[in-house]
Amino acid sequence: MPTPHTVLCINVGSSSCKFTLYSVSGGAESVVAEGALDRIGASGGNLKIRDASGRALAEWEREFARPQVAVDAMFEEFGRLKLPRLDAVGHRIVHGGADHVAPEIVTPALIADLKKLIPFAPLHMPGGLEGIEAVAARHPKLPQVACFDTAFHRGMPERAERFPLPRNLFDAGVRRYGFHGISYEYIMHALGAGVPPRLIIAHLGNGASMAAVANGHPCDTTMGFTPAGGFMMGTRPGDLDPGVTLYLLNQKGYDAAQLDRLVNQKSGLLGVSGLSSDVKTLLDARPANAHAAMAIEMFCYQIRKSIGALAAALGGVDLLVFTGGIGEHAAAIRAQVCDGLEHLGLALDPRRNDSNEDTISIADSRSRVRVIPTNENLMVARHTVRLVFPAA
Repeated sequence: MPTPHTVLCINVGSSSCKFTLYSVSGGAESVVAEGALDRIGASGGNLKIRDASGRALAEWEREFARPQVAVDAMFEEFGRLKLPRLDAVGHRIVHGGADHVAPEIVTPALIADLKKLIPFAPLHMPGGLEGIEAVAARHPKLPQVACFDTAFHRGMPERAERFPLPRNLFDAGVRRYGFHGISYEYIMHALGAGVPPRLIIAHLGNGASMAAVANGHPCDTTMGFTPAGGFMMGTRPGDLDPGVTLYLLNQKGYDAAQLDRLVNQKSGLLGVSGLSSDVKTLLDARPANAHAAMAIEMFCYQIRKSIGALAAALGGVDLLVFTGGIGEHAAAIRAQVCDGLEHLGLALDPRRNDSNEDTISIADSRSRVRVIPTNENLMVARHTVRLVFPAA
């Protein structure tokens, strides 16, 4: 009987820390506990921990000044609950740059490299790195693994990876990296032998992007140099005419900090609606709120355009997969996105879509549409076990 290993998977962002504790034995993973610490750096912070059945193990409110404080609080609660001793920790890290193209065991040299990438993803990288350092401070001998959201896309052809900018900027790292790669990787594993030649995966959440996969290999994606690019998201605008930023700098007196807040915190669904970045809130409000209705209309329109562009890159589409919080649960968004894509062979069955079934396209649709829940933490757990316990 193989010895079970307890693996903690952490996803530390700028304002939250989500985690899952797994017991892994003989290649099979089972959830021990999972939860989140929310509103890091703001008032009203809270911690929630559930067991595998969803039963509450802990739930309380406390302010967490920064990610390290939140991670420390998580470990303290693990000790109080007498959860199993950890054997390894895996982290979702948003950016691996051009050089880190596969999961790696954390070393001082890797941390030094990743700190150089903070300007590439300033909203996400500091929290991820602070999470690694918080674990190391508490458990210095515990193996840690970093899994990079950008790694999935490193196989893209150069024509998709380059910006039309001078070559020296590409050599300096200014290129299209793509994100949500761990989610895309999980969907590929979930499809298994069912990966078709022309696949589009739509990861729709507060941050959102899509990937085109040709014959099992990534060939394009909507996000670019940072997670602010692509189509509009909860608080991010997606792709902007570069002249807009020049105008704001030169004519409206914006500085770099104001631009950062604009493109990461004040745009997208929130900026257009003036109400909320939450899709459910906007869907509920749109019958009586024209700004909420316009935000939803723009969101779906831009996703639909992006599907068309990726279908052009693929030469058509055999399967469209919706995943992520919005993609998995917002039937109204899926319906509005796909309305008008019949020319690509994409046609939804309203009953299946409203019921959140696995396959939501009509029976005789030329191209299938599926809803597949993602599981980034499980993917991180598998990579962590593979690197730390290769014989497991």
